[in-house]
Amino acid sequence: MQRGFSDLEFANRVKLAQILMEKNDIGALLLTTEPDVRYFTGFLTQFWQSPTRPWFLVIPVSGKPIAVIPSIGQALMNATWIDDVRTWSSPDMFDDGIGLLIDTLLEVVSNGKVAVPDGAETHIRMPYSDVQRLSNSVLISSDMGIMRELRMVKSDIEINKIRYACQIASDAFGAVKGFAKVGMTQSEINRQFQSTCLNSGADSVPYVAMGLGACGYFDVISPATDIRAQTGDILMLDTGLMWDGYFCDFDRNFALGNPDPRAASAHACLIDATAAGLEAAVVGATAADIFHAMAKITGSGKAMEAGRFGHGLGTQLTEWPSFIADDHTELLEGMVLTLEPSIETINGRILVHEENIVIRKGSAEKLSDFATEMEIIR
Repeated sequence: MQRGFSDLEFANRVKLAQILMEKNDIGALLLTTEPDVRYFTGFLTQFWQSPTRPWFLVIPVSGKPIAVIPSIGQALMNATWIDDVRTWSSPDMFDDGIGLLIDTLLEVVSNGKVAVPDGAETHIRMPYSDVQRLSNSVLISSDMGIMRELRMVKSDIEINKIRYACQIASDAFGAVKGFAKVGMTQSEINRQFQSTCLNSGADSVPYVAMGLGACGYFDVISPATDIRAQTGDILMLDTGLMWDGYFCDFDRNFALGNPDPRAASAHACLIDATAAGLEAAVVGATAADIFHAMAKITGSGKAMEAGRFGHGLGTQLTEWPSFIADDHTELLEGMVLTLEPSIETINGRILVHEENIVIRKGSAEKLSDFATEMEIIR
C-alpha cells in the first residue's frame, strides 16, 4: 500500500466541491476541522490533539485552496500540494488568526456567501468570540451538505486504505487467542491488543472498546478496568485502528471456555443479522432499510439503547449516515459502512457484532473478513 494521494486526487475533490458551491451560490467554503482540512490537503498530523491553536482552510469557488494556519504547521503544509499558505505566530492572545482569516475571505469572496458545514456531526473549531467577529465581517451560511455529500462516497484509493486497515485489524484479532487468558485483567488484555495492532502495522490505535462478562456485557463504551477474566466470560474487542489517516472499525467476541448456550445462540443471531444487513446493502436502498433488515432478526430490548446498528466510516471512526429507522440517506456506490447489530442476552447484558463493507454495483463488498462463529479461548 502506498501512502498519501496524488495531487490529481485532491484537485478532483476541489473541483467537485466547486461545482456544488457554484450551484448553491457559495463564494468560499471555510473548513476548520481536521478531517475536512485533510480531505482537501493531505495535511496529516496528530498535532490537532492540542486544542490551543485554530486551523483554517478556505476553498474559493475557483482556484486552489488557501491554508490559513499557525506558523508551527507551515513546513508540513508546504509539503502538501497547497501553494498558498498564510501563517501567523500562534497562540496570540489578541488575534489568533481571525484577522488573517477575515482578510483572506474578503479577498476571495466578492459576492456570495462563506459557507461552513452545519449539519449533524459537524462543528466549528474556533472560539465563539472569533465566530462572532467573523460573522460581523462576512456573510456566513450553511454549506448545504456539500462536505457530507463529498466525503460519504470514497474513491478507490480511499477504499484500499480502509481495506488495508481492516487487514491489519484482522491480523491483530487473529493473535488474541495466543495471549488472552483466564485470570488476565481487562487492562492487561487491552494493552496487549493495542500493542499487537501496532506490531501488525497500524499507525495508531485511537479507539479500543472492550466488553467482558458472563453471557455478555452491559455496554461497549466503558474503559478497560482491572477486573479479571473468568471462565465462561465473553470477551469483546472492538478496534478503530488507523492507517495513513483512514480507520477500520469492527469487533470480535471470544468465549473464555465453552460459552453459555444463551450467549452462543445470541451470537449466532448477530451473525445472521449481519448477513441480512449485507444482503440489504445495495445501491438505492436507504440507511433505514439496512437497520430494519438487521432489527427484524435481533428484535427489540436493551440492545436498541445503543441507538443505531452501524454507520459510515472513513477518515473518522464514525461518519454519516447512521443505521436507524429515521435515516433515509440513500446508499451510493463507494460508501464505506459498518454493520453493527446488537442483541440482549440476559439480565440487561448484550452482545455486539460489527463488520465493514463498501457499497458496490450489485452486492456490497466485504472489507473485514466477516466472522462466522464465536471463537473459543481454552
